[in-house]
Amino acid sequence: MANTKELRTQITSIKNTQKITSAQELVAASKMRRTQERMAKGRPYSDHIRAVIGHVANASPEYRHAFMIEREVKRVGYIIVTTDKGLCGGLNVNLLKTTVKHIQGWVNEGVEVDLCLIGNKGAQFFRSYGGHVVAATSHQSEVPQVGDLIGSIKVMLDAFEEGRIDKIYLSNNVFVNTMTQKPTITQLVPLDAEDDSGLKHRWDYIYEPDARELMEGLITRFIESQVYQAVVENVACEQAAKMIAMKNATDNAGDLIDELSLIMNNVRQAAITQELAEIVGGAAAV
Repeated sequence: MANTKELRTQITSIKNTQKITSAQELVAASKMRRTQERMAKGRPYSDHIRAVIGHVANASPEYRHAFMIEREVKRVGYIIVTTDKGLCGGLNVNLLKTTVKHIQGWVNEGVEVDLCLIGNKGAQFFRSYGGHVVAATSHQSEVPQVGDLIGSIKVMLDAFEEGRIDKIYLSNNVFVNTMTQKPTITQLVPLDAEDDSGLKHRWDYIYEPDARELMEGLITRFIESQVYQAVVENVACEQAAKMIAMKNATDNAGDLIDELSLIMNNVRQAAITQELAEIVGGAAAV
């Protein structure tokens, strides 16, 4: 059994770690509120642009954009959004497990897979796991910029337009609440234009410029907005997961300190008892 000095050193070390995790919990809580605000502001645009595309596509059925045409699947692409840093519990692990399982389903069918990685943790994982990475970007700030993502997105979209990729999926964490972040995989392209059931009458529009240019611009902005929103949500998920992980670490450190304090007190009490017994035994011998 460790002596009192060793136990006291361990307790001091754990208390120092507890101070660090407690501070990180507070920092993550502060950042989470700001990231939640940015996420909430972006969701309406991200949700409604799909409805706009569906409305225009259904009103102009004679033109179908290349991003809306299904074809035989020989190769698929994944845009995978992870964090740059760790200390956020199982956030990245759960997402990567879900993604790998989805990828394996295509691999079992003989379909090849290309990867576009956003975030350092995804890049680290696939360096060891393996995979054909065609684009990667990392070190996104807590306020992501669309301009930093466009290059990687364009690599995947160009591959789809040129026929080298037949489907593109987006894999990211969706913020449900502070305690729950859900790994989600959605199909970006081919895009399924949602039909607006509330639209009672069908009509075409007079386009300026023409429908082709309008749809190309809309769909490109839509895909960019979906990836950007995924990155913003992932930042909010990261801060929420980090806050919970640091809270658990702080609580566990407190429990460990209590256990070690109890052990130290028992050791000290045993030492005192032994000393008293030796004193009494010596006195009796005299």
